[in-house]
Amino acid sequence: MITVYGRATSMNVQYVMWALAELELPHERLDYGGAFGRTDSDEYGRMNPNRLVPTLVDGALTLWESAAIVRYLGARYGSEAFWPADPAARAPLDMWAEWIKTAFSHVLLMELFVPLVRVREADRDPSAVAAGAERIKPLARMLDERLAEAPLLGGEQLSFADIIVGTPLYRYYTMEFERAPTPHLDAYYARLNERPAFRDHVMVSYESLRAR
Repeated sequence: MITVYGRATSMNVQYVMWALAELELPHERLDYGGAFGRTDSDEYGRMNPNRLVPTLVDGALTLWESAAIVRYLGARYGSEAFWPADPAARAPLDMWAEWIKTAFSHVLLMELFVPLVRVREADRDPSAVAAGAERIKPLARMLDERLAEAPLLGGEQLSFADIIVGTPLYRYYTMEFERAPTPHLDAYYARLNERPAFRDHVMVSYESLRAR
C-alpha cells in the first residue's frame, strides 16, 4: 500500500494522486499540510526535511517533490505509453513537464492564483493581476501550438507529462482573468475533464484556500 501525506486541495498533492489513480495503484492519502498542519512534527521532518506536501511512502522508499514522485511512479509502474523506455522518446515529454512548472505554473500561481485567491479582493492590485494575465498569454499559446499535434502530449494515450502539464489547468481555467484564445489547449482540457481520475483528484475546489 502506497501512502501519500498531503491535503487534497494542494496542487502538488494532486499531481501524485492523479498519477496513482491512472496507474490503478492501491494507496491511501492522509491529510497533512495547510489547515491540517502536522508537517512540523519530528516524525514528518524525518520523512521530508522541507516539511511540505506531498510525501510518498512506497515500502522502504520515501520520496518528496511532486514531479519526482510522478516520474518514479511512471518508471516503476507505468506502461510504455505512460513512461517511454527510450530516452529519446521520453525527453520531449519531460521537456514540457519541466517547462510547465518553471514557466507556465510560476506565472499562474505567483501572479494569478495568489492575488486572485490568497489575497482579499479589497487588497488586490488589479493592475498586477492584469499584468500576470498578459504574461501567461504567450505561454498558453506555446502550449496550444504543441497540443495541435495530437490529442495528448504523448499521442493517443496518457503519459506522465500529461499529469504534470494537465494538473495546473484546472486552476488556469477556473480563475477569473482574461485568457488568450487557445482552441487546442481548450480541447485538451476538455479531454482531461472526461477522465474520472482527473475529475476526482484535480478538479478539487480551492474555495477553502480563499482569503476571507
